[in-house]
Amino acid sequence: MTSTTSEQSAATPLFDLQALVVSVRRRRRLWSSLALLGLLVGAAVAVLLPPPPSATTKVLVAHAEDQPNDMGTLIRTDVAVLETTRIADKALRSLKSSEAPEDFMQEYRGTGLTNNLLQIDVTGDSEADAVARAEALADAFVANHVRRMRETAKAEAKALLDQRDRMRGELAEVNKEIGDRSPETESDPKESASVESLFARRAELNSRIADFDQRAAEARTGTPKVIAGTQIVDAARPVRNSLPKAAATNAAIGLVLGLVLGLAIAAVRTVVADRPVLRRDIAANLGASVIAELPHRSGKLWQRRRTRVARERLTGTLVRAVLGSAEAEPLSLLELGCARRTSVLALDVAAALAADGPVTVIDGLPGPQLANRQRPGGPAVIGGERAGTVSRQEGRIGVGSVAPGTAWTDLQYLGTRTVLVVRAGHGSAAWLHTVARQLADQRIEVIGVVLVDPDPRDRTDGTLWDGLHTALRGRSEIPARQNGTGQRRTERLPVWAAPGPDNDQEAR
Repeated sequence: MTSTTSEQSAATPLFDLQALVVSVRRRRRLWSSLALLGLLVGAAVAVLLPPPPSATTKVLVAHAEDQPNDMGTLIRTDVAVLETTRIADKALRSLKSSEAPEDFMQEYRGTGLTNNLLQIDVTGDSEADAVARAEALADAFVANHVRRMRETAKAEAKALLDQRDRMRGELAEVNKEIGDRSPETESDPKESASVESLFARRAELNSRIADFDQRAAEARTGTPKVIAGTQIVDAARPVRNSLPKAAATNAAIGLVLGLVLGLAIAAVRTVVADRPVLRRDIAANLGASVIAELPHRSGKLWQRRRTRVARERLTGTLVRAVLGSAEAEPLSLLELGCARRTSVLALDVAAALAADGPVTVIDGLPGPQLANRQRPGGPAVIGGERAGTVSRQEGRIGVGSVAPGTAWTDLQYLGTRTVLVVRAGHGSAAWLHTVARQLADQRIEVIGVVLVDPDPRDRTDGTLWDGLHTALRGRSEIPARQNGTGQRRTERLPVWAAPGPDNDQEAR
């Protein structure tokens, strides 16, 4: 027993991708509606909330530290400097505006196009205002950049000249020491070595002083190049916004976002609800094979004939099941999520059986489903409370429901054999197990399952090939009934529905 359970657990996948795809596809109304809603919202936003007037300008920024292998650090620094209160305040002053710099900073942004090209985008109350703001920002940035480069070059040159002056001071001291040496001391080896070191020190100081002079000159020379290289290369101009293009772009973005959101919601609801859709899963949960299918009713003319043919074929199958029973046990149709289709099917079966004798339809459905569909001159329809008044010699078809809230003990009065008419994706796996167990407890034989609205791309097998192991778990002997002559006869053993757990925890 343990090995069998382990084999079943190993064969059951933890995540059924096929069932998920089918369930999500069946919820196409949800995700297609959200996709359409996103498309409409995106287009409406473009029409009702047009972008404010804007202008753009481009500034060529030169740096003294420009390197071919620079990864954009310098231009990112320029963007950060542009988005400071100092630049915003200077631009507002040139515009003679009283707007706060912090508020103005929210209305423009800088973008580094290359290592030396900066683009400034500004919004305004009008196109002229946006252009004026872009010009003021560009001028303020260029002036700030030039000032910073000059101050940097001046500070660097000053530091180099200070080093040069210090070296000159040391050189003067060395020259003084050399001049203080007397000629008489030249014969002394120690004094001769000291003099040589002083001359070497003087030569070194002269070289360093010349180097500092050269570097200071280069620092002063590089500044004009940076100043001349920093300029506005693209004058401020208004940005033309195309309404059709903006509407199409926003609509496409809304469509994609709505579609992704709809698919995500559909997938989550599918996993949480755990409602079987495939024939294989429904047959396994109910413990009975799928014997027929009724496609979804469509308003298309070329599909109505196919639906009608399928219903006629199913009616013939059920009629043969009733007439082929040697014990003439009453048959019932129990629906789950398709009361209207079940009531129509029951009336069709009763009408077909009426050719061989009187037939009564016992209505056990909640609500006036059959009463509203009773056909003139057709089989009689009575309520479930009058089921005991029907003669045994008279044929009868019971119609009931196995939806939540069903009185399970009343189902045996509708018929000891039943066909479950189940709508795909309507009941959860735990509830299908509950239906199977309750029918087994009531000793109601399940002939098979009629699947309503199946997935057209479902290629799974709805037949229980291991029927004795799965479908006959509720199999037991039925006490013999008394026939009309007072003799007892042995009834055949019915195929009972498979019992299942009563809640989600037991199902898992």
